Amino acid sequence: MLAVFMGTPPFAVPTLESLAQCHRIALVITQPDRPAGRGQKLTPPAVKVKAIELGLAVYQPEKIRAPEALERLRQIAPEIIVVVGYGQIIPQTIIDLPRYAIVNVHSSLLPRYRGAAPINWAIANGETKTGVTTMRIEKRLDAGDMLLRRETAIGPAETAPELAARLAPMGAELLIETLEGLAAGTITPEKQNEAEATYAPILKREDGWIEWQRPAPEIFNRIRGFDPWPGAYTSFRGKRLHVRRAHPLTGAPLAPGRVSTKEGFRAGCGGGTALQFEELQIEGKPRVAAEDFVRGYRPAEDEVLGEAST
Repeated sequence: MLAVFMGTPPFAVPTLESLAQCHRIALVITQPDRPAGRGQKLTPPAVKVKAIELGLAVYQPEKIRAPEALERLRQIAPEIIVVVGYGQIIPQTIIDLPRYAIVNVHSSLLPRYRGAAPINWAIANGETKTGVTTMRIEKRLDAGDMLLRRETAIGPAETAPELAARLAPMGAELLIETLEGLAAGTITPEKQNEAEATYAPILKREDGWIEWQRPAPEIFNRIRGFDPWPGAYTSFRGKRLHVRRAHPLTGAPLAPGRVSTKEGFRAGCGGGTALQFEELQIEGKPRVAAEDFVRGYRPAEDEVLGEAST
């Protein structure tokens, strides 16, 4: 097929590579280069880097709904448009363009976890399974007809980056199967059940604030789901303290937020549970093992974490 690919993050790169191996990509559309890192150096999206490596034409409009973007796509007249984490809402004028469909690879088992951060929220909410779905794009957010789905278990300690690394190639494989099925006429689109729809909104910094009244397993899930950003954090002596790695404990008599160093470094959580710290990072400092943190900062027995949101 004559294809146009629209995507931005590293998650989209395996699908771009697979598409380039099987179909003719006339154009790769991605977000403009943005400032990144401490030096705010202008940095290209991961999809742009891979597209240039593959020798593909790249287009980076500030707004995909601009008339010149639509005209460029009309001149190409693609048979298929593939979208993976592009980052802008696709207007109906573009949805209507391709001969077969505009197909999205979404990192959840739709209709659950529609939205910008499905991997993060699936883990943060304690889900034990997820997957990828290919779907036709329509004007409503992630509400188009489903084409194919593939399921996988979420590991009990798996983090968002680890799960994304597994789902990305899975999505690439499913996309190729989907295009083959569309061309052969063997796929029957399936309507999503609106009653089962849930949402995964874009992450905000405040999502990472640890509420110590929550049971430790819930906090543990949020640590995994919000890695690496916004992370799961509390406050310690007036500074932000990120909990980078930890594991939950049951039968712990500590009050929520109170710490103990008697059996390793831990903090009380809701429901008689506790969080055993493994790796911590105080603002402005590198990550350290919990035992090194204790040696360096000497937290007092029953000292309280998170007394004020930072």
